[in-house]
Amino acid sequence: MKGIILAGGSGTRLYPITKGISKQLMPIYDKPMIYYPLSTLISAGIREILIITTPEDAAAFRRLLGDGSQFGIMLDYAVQPSPDGLAQAFIIGEEFIGRDSVALALGDNIFDGSQLTRILGETRDVDGGAIFAYEVSDPQRYGVVTFDADGTATSIEEKPAHPKSTFAVVGLYFYDGAVVDVAKRIAPSERGELEITAVNDAYLAAGKLKVHRLYRGDVWLDTGTIDSMSEASAYVEVMQKRTGTIIGSPEVAAYNQGFLSREDLLAQGRALLKSGYGRYLIDAAGE
Repeated sequence: MKGIILAGGSGTRLYPITKGISKQLMPIYDKPMIYYPLSTLISAGIREILIITTPEDAAAFRRLLGDGSQFGIMLDYAVQPSPDGLAQAFIIGEEFIGRDSVALALGDNIFDGSQLTRILGETRDVDGGAIFAYEVSDPQRYGVVTFDADGTATSIEEKPAHPKSTFAVVGLYFYDGAVVDVAKRIAPSERGELEITAVNDAYLAAGKLKVHRLYRGDVWLDTGTIDSMSEASAYVEVMQKRTGTIIGSPEVAAYNQGFLSREDLLAQGRALLKSGYGRYLIDAAGE
């Protein structure tokens, strides 16, 4: 399986800050926002990842992440000239994906939880599509999934004015190699975008979409606004200080997957020791 992180968009909800920097390069406590979805994909065992950014921000992402070798992975880059919908990521990444299965992570979504790594590992062998649902208090902001009495998904609506359920579709999607063809067939929405909900609808209509409800102990944070970014930073800070473990570290995720050796992790931790981030890497290596 390959992975894509969609880190484009203009970040208008964060103006004026994002007039000068990509939202996904802004800090969530002690690390750049994009570290979190990158860690999620690595935790799923994915080693080939495409970063899709805006033309203006591409150089900054390359400067931050390089070719991925420091994480034991391979990174490639592409640009999204204009924000024409999440499903456009599959068309942009067609050559990168080939006929492989692919996971799409949104660059401003953060996941954490004890069960999450196990679920991600199980989802890699997807036949059709697999998405995740999380119960929220404001479902009208998201794609909303409804279930029947047996827990089977029956419909998905994009930002409905009157949601039929409180389960939002989170920014992490797994599909088989047919997703590129599916994305090419869907029509733009009234907003003029290729909606990810339309892709999910196509898989649902074909009886090939699995919707996993995240456990209550799992955490999903969408950092699309100033308030939600502040809340996410507070969550990461509190959890890291209380537990002594790090959230959203690509190096630690890669070490846990066997992509980096203990010596690799220690070397990177020592190089970053002045920032404090390095101390977490060293602790994760057991020294």
